[in-house]
Amino acid sequence: MIVRIFLALTALMYIAFGYWSITDPVGMVTRLGVEIGGPSGVFEMRGIFGGVSLGLASLCALGALRARFEFAALCGIAAYMGGYVIGRSASFFYGDSALSSNWYFAGFELVMFVIAAVLAARKA
Repeated sequence: MIVRIFLALTALMYIAFGYWSITDPVGMVTRLGVEIGGPSGVFEMRGIFGGVSLGLASLCALGALRARFEFAALCGIAAYMGGYVIGRSASFFYGDSALSSNWYFAGFELVMFVIAAVLAARKA
């Protein structure tokens, strides 16, 4: 039951972030201290942050509703958040600067990765 609650809450989070990223990508990245440059910037923000987040939200919702999809959803979260953790770790290693809020996101992503990985390992 705890897995399904986690997946449902995660789905809601990804729905909110994906919707925000699709409907207001410039506002979203501005709030995060990021600037969009180039002619394809908004196009990519909608696709990468909006579309991928909504896709993962769908997988999480499916896992919350159907037990046979729980493991796949947990692996999806672990892979997605794990990718962020790898990228943020590289930024830390290279000495990149970021707003303090970006480092809070990094901590959140690490926690989400660990929770999803532990829950997935228990399901395997």
